[in-house]
Amino acid sequence: MITSKLLRPLIPSVSNRLNSTRAMHIQSIPMWVGSSNNYAYLVTDEATKDSVIIDPANPPEVAPTVNEQLSSKSINLTAILNTHHHWDHAGGNAGMLKQLPSSSSTPVIGGKDCDCVTQTPSHHSRFPLGQNISVTALHTPCHTQDSICYYMEDSSKSPAEHAVFTGDTLFIGGCGKFFEGTAQEMHTALNDTLASLPDDTRVFPGHEYTRSNVKFLLHVDPHNEAVKRLRDFADANPQTQGCFTIADEKRHNVFMRVRDEAMREVTGCEEPSEVLAKLREMKNAM
Repeated sequence: MITSKLLRPLIPSVSNRLNSTRAMHIQSIPMWVGSSNNYAYLVTDEATKDSVIIDPANPPEVAPTVNEQLSSKSINLTAILNTHHHWDHAGGNAGMLKQLPSSSSTPVIGGKDCDCVTQTPSHHSRFPLGQNISVTALHTPCHTQDSICYYMEDSSKSPAEHAVFTGDTLFIGGCGKFFEGTAQEMHTALNDTLASLPDDTRVFPGHEYTRSNVKFLLHVDPHNEAVKRLRDFADANPQTQGCFTIADEKRHNVFMRVRDEAMREVTGCEEPSEVLAKLREMKNAM
């Protein structure tokens, strides 16, 4: 189940997935709307009420929601998770800890450079969230060298529900800038690590950048029907997090289509990492 501070209509292809009752409850908390358009995510195992808060970068916008649910015993916060060390993802850790009643015992899980970090999970390591959710840490260095995506599986029902929280590595229709890494690293992150997840894995990025990303997709891939569907959805919905899957990204996200002939033609490159590098260069120039 997914909820948000903002309600939005859903396209038919995803509405059934999002409205079904699941043991994994995901609440999106938008931050800095109208500027950087970040998301924090509160993920709860409904069976035990154990929860984690992901990237609570702006405590004034996140702490009231978390503390209200703590007070009503709707959740039991077990950790803060960070996708990478940038201030707009991990910069709120100290402020959140100060506002939590259990601040002294709440671990901060993330890369080694994240503020207040107490645990850094190894690549592909797993830990439980409550009774039904398994969390896998996926190291995806490039945007930063400490970037971690968190893949979660709720196996309480069949078929299992899958979600991945991608920070600034994978966006809906886009990818992060290569601030601390190379195109080869981003290619590995997107097209090996994340592409290997189940196709029905819903994508929860760190920012709402979809409308901006669509402009670039239409520029380099104007005849792709999947891109046109993404454009129509983004035009109708201010929030797109959790509404698209890894399978969708493989269809409309050019950064995950670097082996396609169409992308080789538009970039003039052959090797996948070189195609990705050229696409990122073209996106940066827009």
